Amino acid sequence: MQTQNAPAEIIFKLWPWFEANKNRLIALAVAVVVVLAVLFFISSQKEQKEIAAGQALTQLLVTPPAAANAGQMADALAQLAAKYSGTAAGQRAQLQAGAALFGTGRYAEAQAQFRKFLEASSTGPLAATAQLGMAASFEAQGKFKEATATYQKVVSSFSGSTSVLPAEFALGRIAEQQGQLMEAARHYESAARASMGGSLASEAAMRATEIKARLASAAKPAGKS
Repeated sequence: MQTQNAPAEIIFKLWPWFEANKNRLIALAVAVVVVLAVLFFISSQKEQKEIAAGQALTQLLVTPPAAANAGQMADALAQLAAKYSGTAAGQRAQLQAGAALFGTGRYAEAQAQFRKFLEASSTGPLAATAQLGMAASFEAQGKFKEATATYQKVVSSFSGSTSVLPAEFALGRIAEQQGQLMEAARHYESAARASMGGSLASEAAMRATEIKARLASAAKPAGKS
């Protein structure tokens, strides 16, 4: 019997404490309900924003503004990215805006879009693409020091990404342009070994071979064949 009445005895003993503190307990319960309501509202709003962003991006890509040129389309993507910042669709729009701006020769603006993407999401396969895009934007502006550092970040931070191949190739190209032939050959060889190589890897292998031949020829003593 004592075991069966134990819960009742505990409640009986605690009841005076509940009575003495009921106002605080009620206030605490109300606060918990308010917090849960706010969290539910935020979650619901975020979900709705994600849906709206996805619909807006799909509509823009499927039915772009009439007679919109490449530059206007790039601006529309950038505006959508700003409007729906923090959503997955907004991030995709930002990446596409960067690519579109790069395609129209607006390299500084493209760089800014890629940078914004990376500030929001610095990991994952799309981050590797954004890093590669920012590096290419630097290179297109003639900022070779910044481009080299950013390409190297692609190689070191995203070793399993398909972005490594074009990054290594670009590092070889920049080094070759600057007369750093041994460095160029090393990067071309790395690009040639990259997975999913295709034609770019084949070209990298060819360039590495050509550079090595030039270096070997230059190293021969004068008058010897």
